[in-house]
Amino acid sequence: MLHVGGLTPLSTADWPGMLAAVVFCQGCPWRCGYCHNPDLIPPRGEHEIPWEDVIAFLYRRRELLDGVVFSGGEPTLQRGLAEAMREVRALGFKIGLHSGGAYPDRLAAVLPLIDWVGLDIKAPFDDYARITSAAGSGERARESLELVLAAGVGYEIRTTVHPALLADAEVEEIAQELSARGVKRYVIQQFRIQGCRDEGLCRSATPVRPLAELQAKVAGLFEGI
Repeated sequence: MLHVGGLTPLSTADWPGMLAAVVFCQGCPWRCGYCHNPDLIPPRGEHEIPWEDVIAFLYRRRELLDGVVFSGGEPTLQRGLAEAMREVRALGFKIGLHSGGAYPDRLAAVLPLIDWVGLDIKAPFDDYARITSAAGSGERARESLELVLAAGVGYEIRTTVHPALLADAEVEEIAQELSARGVKRYVIQQFRIQGCRDEGLCRSATPVRPLAELQAKVAGLFEGI
């Protein structure tokens, strides 16, 4: 049984080019200060949606939506993810996944069920714990990246940039390593104040930091940025 902390009935932003519902899964092992879904960090939520209700909703949306994105939190934390994906695919939907790559073995197990992955790369791999507060998280993220690239599924690699957490030189370092590993699709995302509970990060993020110049510096390394 999947523990669901939220459901977006329709999104055009969570899976590029697709009309998708988004299922927000409870639980995440990492503690990123800029997290904009902190209510999803605990393994159980106060306002969970029964999985049966999610399936009933999706049944009514057959032929109206292209796919369903499992987001979070960290969806691969839940051992019921694979079965949930099978149920959704049986309804005729394509399957997308948002992940930070915290559990490479579990990611590998569900990749055959997935059509597209949005994978967050949060920092240079050797400095990951500064963002996640979790030892060994950089190696897990690196392994997950390799799994996604080897699987042949559609993907988008993303990095969220906050000026107090990642300098331009660090983002360029990330981009260079991703390109060297064969990444073709990379997106740099602006930190969002909405939902973040770290008051210091929210204050230091204003005014909004322009990213166009940084994107231009690394755009030539990828097919679409």
